[in-house]
Amino acid sequence: MSREMTGAEMVVQALIDQGVNTLFGYPGGAVLPIYDALFQQDSVKHILVRHEQGAVHAAEGYARSSGKVGVVLVTSGPGATNAVTGLTDALMDSIPLVCFTGQVPTHLIGSDAFQEADTVGITRHCTKHNYLVKNIEDLPRILHEAFYVAQNGRPGPVVIDIPKDIQFKSGKYEKPRDNQHKTYRPQIKGDLGKIKAAVELIAKAKRPVFYTGGGVINAGPQAAQLLRELVRATGYPITSTLMGLGAYPAHDPQWLGMLGMHGTYEANLAMHGCDLMVNIGARFDDRITGRLDAFSPGSKKIHIDIDPSSINKNVKVDIGIVGDCAHVLEDMVRLWKDVAGQVDKPAIKAWWLQIDGWRARKSLAYTNSESIIKPQYALERLEALTKGRKRFITTEVGQHQMWAAQYLHFDEPNRWMTSGGLGTMGYGLPAAVGVQLANPKDLVVCVAGEASVLMNMQEMSTAAQYRLPIKIFILNNEYMGMVRQWQELLHGGRYSESYSAALPDFVKLAEAYHAKGIRCDDPSKLDAAIMEMIDHPGPVIFDCLVAKEENCFPMIPSGKAHNEMILPDFAGETGDIIDAKGKQLV
Repeated sequence: MSREMTGAEMVVQALIDQGVNTLFGYPGGAVLPIYDALFQQDSVKHILVRHEQGAVHAAEGYARSSGKVGVVLVTSGPGATNAVTGLTDALMDSIPLVCFTGQVPTHLIGSDAFQEADTVGITRHCTKHNYLVKNIEDLPRILHEAFYVAQNGRPGPVVIDIPKDIQFKSGKYEKPRDNQHKTYRPQIKGDLGKIKAAVELIAKAKRPVFYTGGGVINAGPQAAQLLRELVRATGYPITSTLMGLGAYPAHDPQWLGMLGMHGTYEANLAMHGCDLMVNIGARFDDRITGRLDAFSPGSKKIHIDIDPSSINKNVKVDIGIVGDCAHVLEDMVRLWKDVAGQVDKPAIKAWWLQIDGWRARKSLAYTNSESIIKPQYALERLEALTKGRKRFITTEVGQHQMWAAQYLHFDEPNRWMTSGGLGTMGYGLPAAVGVQLANPKDLVVCVAGEASVLMNMQEMSTAAQYRLPIKIFILNNEYMGMVRQWQELLHGGRYSESYSAALPDFVKLAEAYHAKGIRCDDPSKLDAAIMEMIDHPGPVIFDCLVAKEENCFPMIPSGKAHNEMILPDFAGETGDIIDAKGKQLV
């Protein structure tokens, strides 16, 4: 049944009909009718951020930790352009978002009107899809279609650009009728013949490894559960990308740790030496593969992905299965029972002995100190003191991000929120705001660097306004740590503009935002300080002063293969390892 209402009222009603209860936004002239409609209802809670980039990152954190679509509302011109970084981040990491942008009235489009920007043109390459609404009659369909597109198939961000006159016009609103789309119908079920062939290959493998990514988490909790069933039924080793952490429990003995540039020795050597790789929901990113012509050179490769364009894009595979991870894994678990008896148990035992030898290298070992806090130690203590709680971790981007992935352990999906594909400094703090709103009773910690966290520090004001008890755990080494590390390795230690020479007093800054500030530089007092942070009922900024020039190891040097890792005990010259071509890949 249709109802007469304005375009602005349609937007709010569509949010209600789509089950949206939290909206992140910042008002401006081109969206005032929508804000007026929001004022007159109490079903959708609006969260006022302090910057539009923060709005999108907060919506990302909300979406990742809740499994729902994140929703954003910003004005035209600078409001829309400020959102572009967050939209690109969401596209790269496959996060379902719907972003409403205001636009100048239709008769002014193209006239360089005040706060006009070609939002559809600007966002075309950083969204999964976008719309410019030109007729009020199209608005109801577009509103519901956007939610379908954002969350079906490979998830991603969708922009709806709504001119101000369309917001004032009246038309007939209709509720969503079904979940189908006329032209966009992603393939959910995998080809059963290919799945059978894949399962037979898995059964015959002598040195197999499962390699999983964020696609498993995007497919929902059932996919993670089915992954666990399959991996445990086979008895094979499993590793994961940065984005896939938590899909398989980190405390399980079959878990090899994270894969890739800063992954563990055992995970990377297993990838290099395997005879069968089973890629589930990952896209063969360059930070995983290293040098492509040396990537897992002796293996057959199976790739499961809902995005058909990802199959054979970066790495040629032997069996490519297009489908939703949960559906494909369900078929694999069922079919595995028929072939489990074919497993070469002596070969698998020998493979595990080899892996145990690599594990014995203890690639995450480091030299601790009694006088200065090592960043690795800080995260080990954070892990120990928060283990067993329902805990969510967001990160900024840099060394601290990689250390967090190495030393914090995740046994459940949707507990780890980080910027993977785009590597967006400024992501972690606003993402923590979104995570806390989705999980109001749980512990939310943003692991940050002192440089990265300043990118969107203004969102502490949002945390204060809504009384969100987020904990910002800063590993403060007074450098842009990853930039400094690469300058040391590639440019002879010439630290060009990577030293933060005028940092704020983070304790006083916290107090200025009506939050609690804590500073610690003594390893012996670290546990008590972390517990003080956890126990405080409001937002906290924890300034943890750590060793200034600690490097993040292990590491695959740019342009090198997985079996050419640098371990913490490396004593050579990195300049002799990373060649000119490798320097271009940093």
